[in-house]
Amino acid sequence: MPTTKTAEKELRAAERKRERNKPALSLCKTSIDKAERLISSGQVDAAQKAVVEAVSTLDKAAEKGIIHANNAARRKSRLIQKLNKAQAPQAKATTPAG
Repeated sequence: MPTTKTAEKELRAAERKRERNKPALSLCKTSIDKAERLISSGQVDAAQKAVVEAVSTLDKAAEKGIIHANNAARRKSRLIQKLNKAQAPQAKATTPAG
């Protein structure tokens, strides 16, 4: 527990900030999970829309300072890599063999 008055005040402030940021963090995680589920199930068109939504929520969280900008960039990069990997076999399957 905090021993000084300023430490107690900082603890209260940190708790308020945590409660304020919780919905935005939850929305980020939910949108990423939704996109990853769609990617793994092979629904590429729906997954593309979900990835756009997830990227948007991550950008908003980073802009508000809820997560660090590099953290948002890393998560977006990983999500887009998964989407591109899922789209690669689909692209090969649709091109005619020559």
